[in-house]
Amino acid sequence: MSPSGRGSLAAALSYAGSMTLQWEQTIVEAQNPGALGNWWMEALNWVVVNDDPDEFEIRPAADRLPGLLFVPVPVRKTTKNRLHLDFRPDDRDAEVDRLLALGAKRADIGQGEQTWVVLQDPEGNEFCILGSRVLIP
Repeated sequence: MSPSGRGSLAAALSYAGSMTLQWEQTIVEAQNPGALGNWWMEALNWVVVNDDPDEFEIRPAADRLPGLLFVPVPVRKTTKNRLHLDFRPDDRDAEVDRLLALGAKRADIGQGEQTWVVLQDPEGNEFCILGSRVLIP
């Protein structure tokens, strides 16, 4: 690290060529990890890879990453998420309707009128359904 707090560009570029990090999972704190994990499993059409009550994990497929790992916390969520997931569907409105039918709720976080829709999962975690994917012929 240089005295300014930044490493040298050469060192960073050298390391980037040998970096071995892989995004394994995103941790979601939940009062009921199994219930919330099952909701997300159904919402995303993913599979359960660990159904332990203290570490409930889902993935796109058993051998695909990243996953979502749901872990217990004793308190209910009280503030807006600092990190949230964005999803781009083929049909935004149909996907919003499907998620609402599964138990999601619309959320107003001050976004105003946008091309995306903010929803909350059953424990109040915000996530966004972006505008429909534009297919280029």
